[in-house]
Amino acid sequence: MLRWRISILISFAIAISYLDRQTLPLAIEEIKAQSGIRITDQQFALLNTAFLAAYGLMYLGGGRLMDWLGTRRGFALIMVFWSLACASHGLAGSLMMLVVARLVLGMGEGGGFPAGTRAVAEWFPVKERSSAMGVVNAGTAVGGILAPPLIALVLMHGDWFGISSWRWVFFLTGALGLLWTFWWIWDYYPPEKHPALSNTERELIQSGSPPVQVDQTPIPLSQLLKYRQTWGIMIAKFLSDAAWYLILFWLPKYLKTEHGFDIKTVGSVAWIPHAAAGVGCLIGGGFSSYLLRRNLSLNSARKLALGASAILMPSLMLVPHVSVFWVIVLFSFGYFGQQSWSTLVMTLPTDLYPRRAVGTVAGLVGLGGAMGGIAFGQFSGYLLDHGYGYTPVLTIAGSLHVIAFIVILLMVPSVRQLPIQPSERGADAAPVP
Repeated sequence: MLRWRISILISFAIAISYLDRQTLPLAIEEIKAQSGIRITDQQFALLNTAFLAAYGLMYLGGGRLMDWLGTRRGFALIMVFWSLACASHGLAGSLMMLVVARLVLGMGEGGGFPAGTRAVAEWFPVKERSSAMGVVNAGTAVGGILAPPLIALVLMHGDWFGISSWRWVFFLTGALGLLWTFWWIWDYYPPEKHPALSNTERELIQSGSPPVQVDQTPIPLSQLLKYRQTWGIMIAKFLSDAAWYLILFWLPKYLKTEHGFDIKTVGSVAWIPHAAAGVGCLIGGGFSSYLLRRNLSLNSARKLALGASAILMPSLMLVPHVSVFWVIVLFSFGYFGQQSWSTLVMTLPTDLYPRRAVGTVAGLVGLGGAMGGIAFGQFSGYLLDHGYGYTPVLTIAGSLHVIAFIVILLMVPSVRQLPIQPSERGADAAPVP
């Protein structure tokens, strides 16, 4: 069962990435109080935009890097980079320095999910891939669950050696990533080179998958963009991640401004939606794999699970109209549905594209998601700074996954491996209708 150990290893990396990206939203009020840096709602949106802009662009760049360097070397490189970038937040003395730190963090974390997706394509047969992506994606929930109480603990008690507690938040989370890198270098190899992989498990991994080709040159981006399936997944991710990054980055601030929570109270409850997200990761991927075992087609198994995930998201529209107990419940529904959805969307590149294109397509999909987060985040910051409140923001957020599901139905008519054949110049394969 070495392949499942590999999925857990990758899940830990994703957990660290989500712990890293939650540091600023959870520490923002302490940064303002202890450093004197003035940060409005729109400037907070700008900090998130800085992260997402670099994250989205390097999601694509990270995907290409994985296809060029290979998963083992590529993932080690980006983890070291983003861990140092996270630690650099602790050196900031102005808003501009925080912006630069967020940009650099986004550049590093942009390769995380493409690396994870590529590793799943390497290590799992088709029928297990959505379950494996569920385990990997559950790292988002683990990071989200750990972030509120751990960061709150450091903020309340971490004034060590005369250094402000908010700075220690970034130093300690950055150190975790460096420790993980040693584990990765020690334990990860592709299955064809892993010394501990049994012949039985190797045969299982290869079952139902195309044979590994000798030529592993990445397929040109221009060729992949000729397929409407590529655009369909990108647009769907643009829409759904617009809602996801809003609730991910703004939940702590929402609880503080709308319900008067202090950092201790936020730390005590903000982990609950992330726990629901973790269950969503496992349920979404597991449900699709279950449908495949019941002999449904790959197309039906993926789309039924995606539709079931999307239908939960309109619950976010009710958040501004209920008591704080139901706020946590409704956000939990939203986090569950989003991460069930995300697990399946990030599995689609492994279903549709050959292995040497998976990193690039996963990067394109992530770029689309980050751009959605930027556009909607800036729009939301504007609405909140100009007194419109959270009602229109959450109403729009609650509708986006449903629209994204319709996009997938229209632009990905059949979930099956596309017959992409590289030409001599690496350009002109006929798109599948």
